[in-house]
Amino acid sequence: MSNAKMQREILATRIGDTDIRLLRIFKTVVESGGLSAAEIELNIGKSTISKHLSDLELRLELKLCNRGPSGFSLTEDGEKVLRAAEDLLISVSQFRTEVNEIKERMAGTIRVALFDQCTSNPEARLASAIHKFNEAAPAVQIELSLEPPNVIETMVISGHLDIGIIALHRPSASLHYAPIYGENMFLYCGQEHPLFGLSNTEMNSTDLRKFNYAGLSVNSPNLIVGQQLGFRRAAKVQNEQALAILILSGRYLGFLPDHLAQEFVDGGLMKKVKPEETQYRTRFAAVTRKQPAPTRVAKLFLSVLLKEHGAS
Repeated sequence: MSNAKMQREILATRIGDTDIRLLRIFKTVVESGGLSAAEIELNIGKSTISKHLSDLELRLELKLCNRGPSGFSLTEDGEKVLRAAEDLLISVSQFRTEVNEIKERMAGTIRVALFDQCTSNPEARLASAIHKFNEAAPAVQIELSLEPPNVIETMVISGHLDIGIIALHRPSASLHYAPIYGENMFLYCGQEHPLFGLSNTEMNSTDLRKFNYAGLSVNSPNLIVGQQLGFRRAAKVQNEQALAILILSGRYLGFLPDHLAQEFVDGGLMKKVKPEETQYRTRFAAVTRKQPAPTRVAKLFLSVLLKEHGAS
């Protein structure tokens, strides 16, 4: 075995604090889009960041990225190392969380993702739940993100997320679902749409099918309802903000939660289309994986979330 190969194998089996720190810096630079953008996030100078990347490349004996006047980009090896680093850092975080649990300390990180735009939903109490959770576990860092529902399910099952909030639809046998809140969905058209100037009594439900329809591309109640009504999907999106833009264009019909569409309705930019025939209701649930069981931190967050929604 060559000395170089032996050194790489030794590094792979003897990862220390220095290596983890360098990998965190590398991951932050990639997420920031380059060295300059990472300066503020890391609170260290660009030249120091560059040296850390060089040290990591030297330790791994791999070129991870291109950096210079032409910009920042990952090499093929860099992309592979990034994926491996993400898995390693998640494992380190989980290890620390479990050790803290053994010590009965609420510390570590809780990773939560949701799909819907719940900020304007009067039924959603997520912000209040976060407030109560932070009071109970101030040392726990919260990572909150918006993701498509299929991505959330996959990430919860794989352990990359602790808790997901998604619509109740075709539950997975690998997940536990705890209902928390709901929202009312209505079909909308934009101000420039041919239906905007018509009253609902002047509209023919069958004629709605001749208009372009925009819907979610992921398996969801939105997808199923659109299919049941026989709409011809002419555009697809992965989130409701993008769907709202298509509806506002005046070229598409689409379903939105009433709380999200209300500001556009109040501004005369949207209107409901045949609400008595097309509306439906979606229920949302907090999901956790069944095996292995959620951490103590995740259980606390879930408990607070359920209590805030009157579901405990």
